[in-house]
Amino acid sequence: MLDIESSALIDLLRNVPGNGGAQVSSHIKEIEEECESSGKSALDVIENFGIFTKPEMLQIMADSLGTYIWNPKSQDLPREIIKSIDVDTARTYGVIPVEDDGTAVYMAMRRPLDFQSQESLRFIIGKNILPVICDPDQFASELDRYYPEKEDTVDDIVAELGVMEEEEEDDSSDEERANEMPIIKFVDVVIHQAIKDKASDIHFEPFEKNFRIRYRVDGALYEMPEPPRSLAIPVISRIKIISGLNISERRRPQDGRIQLKYNGRPVDLRVSCLPTSHGESVVLRVLDRTVVNLQLDSLGIGEDVLAKLREIINLPNGILLVTGPTGSGKTTTLYSALSEINKIEDKILTAEDPVEYDIDGLIQCPINDAVGMTFQKALRAFLRQDPDRILVGEIRDFETAQIAIEASLTGHFVFSTLHTNDAASTITRLMDMGVEPFLIASSLAGVLGQRLIRRVCPQCKTFYTPTDEDLDKLNLERAQVENIQFCYGRGCEICSNTGYKGRKALTELMVINDELREMIAASTPANILGAKAAEYGMRTLREDGLLAIFNGETTVDEVVRYT
Repeated sequence: MLDIESSALIDLLRNVPGNGGAQVSSHIKEIEEECESSGKSALDVIENFGIFTKPEMLQIMADSLGTYIWNPKSQDLPREIIKSIDVDTARTYGVIPVEDDGTAVYMAMRRPLDFQSQESLRFIIGKNILPVICDPDQFASELDRYYPEKEDTVDDIVAELGVMEEEEEDDSSDEERANEMPIIKFVDVVIHQAIKDKASDIHFEPFEKNFRIRYRVDGALYEMPEPPRSLAIPVISRIKIISGLNISERRRPQDGRIQLKYNGRPVDLRVSCLPTSHGESVVLRVLDRTVVNLQLDSLGIGEDVLAKLREIINLPNGILLVTGPTGSGKTTTLYSALSEINKIEDKILTAEDPVEYDIDGLIQCPINDAVGMTFQKALRAFLRQDPDRILVGEIRDFETAQIAIEASLTGHFVFSTLHTNDAASTITRLMDMGVEPFLIASSLAGVLGQRLIRRVCPQCKTFYTPTDEDLDKLNLERAQVENIQFCYGRGCEICSNTGYKGRKALTELMVINDELREMIAASTPANILGAKAAEYGMRTLREDGLLAIFNGETTVDEVVRYT
């Protein structure tokens, strides 16, 4: 979904008389898609399209609001006007007071078209708010200039909490302690630090004598400074409160959701609570659209595989299965494929557990077993909704597989995932579920096996001649790597001394052709199917990993670990 500011700006510009307004109207879908996929503001996207310049758009906004454009370089604001609002208010709402006439305050605003925020701010300061337009790039530096923020680190807050624990003896209830300012501050800092470090998950883990917090960054877990063990219950209670969970229920698993903004952009957190012998273990899945680029070209898939994959996803009917363990990027690949074929002439329905990212144009249905909304029921309902393409989050059982095949055979294209080790064993897994081999053969269009490996940090990448130990790990002969340099990351500030920055997908794509269909119908074992697919050009996960090593993208340890 577009944020309020971008949506309001697009509406404003499309109604401008003349060629510019007409161009915004004619490119509105592309502009909205670019805003959502890139996380950029409409101001930047429309400027990139070349329809309006940024100064032109700022002037249109000013004229529309009956206000003026503030040039920070033309004046230094008086100390009195800056002190009229506090740092937290200024940074939370993204405002700088420029002028106060006694009854109203003229405010330079990060989001001058967000009237809801203006109304909230009016209640806080007790005066009318009159927005003033400012270039967003200049605004950010001026906000830091007038309202500098000392960013607390997890280390600072842990030290502060340790002192607090030593000083206080408290018999407050869990809810009262969870709402104390130090606990609120600690949870906020942990979450913001995780988003800043582009973590995919945050783990809060209570043990008998300690309370551990870990982030998962690029697939690997890193431990944070450890808070006192006695703070486990109030910290976890705080997370449960802000995610709408029952803090008094500690014997059953619970799932919740936190929606917040970080640096002006929306971030979703999926919360999972699990009772353990030493308290509740909580994991927060961080869903930040600006970190995940939902485009097939950005996944690191080889161009030859990508070309075949694009042929499959544009077929009118059939099934594409993406396989691999949890955390191998299956959902991101499917979202990227759906984003590419998301056209006005096709109706796309998805059944997901849960819906991770809202994508404009897709009708997305969350699975909820507690109320009977299962994958099977969703799929049966989908077939009465006249879809062209269907995404089933996961095929877990025979009935779901049967309905998915039925859908593909009646003119729909179905996307789904399975947990298998490689592409060929997917066929065996479907047969084990009870699906007839001839049905698999007639419906399956392709299987994409996938793993995610870490990329070597480009800042500290170091090349070297592979050792005999490296070659043994990869089952290679020295002659096969003649004149090829391997690489690793030494570790630097950019990659937090890990040697890795970002991830890429290793893939193997089994395209189902006529010969493979005959073999599947005859219940041919997975290893023979895999060998035949390789004859037709399928590159295995290990071979794709070797290619990544030879291209200087990753290390031997990463490829051996995941293949």
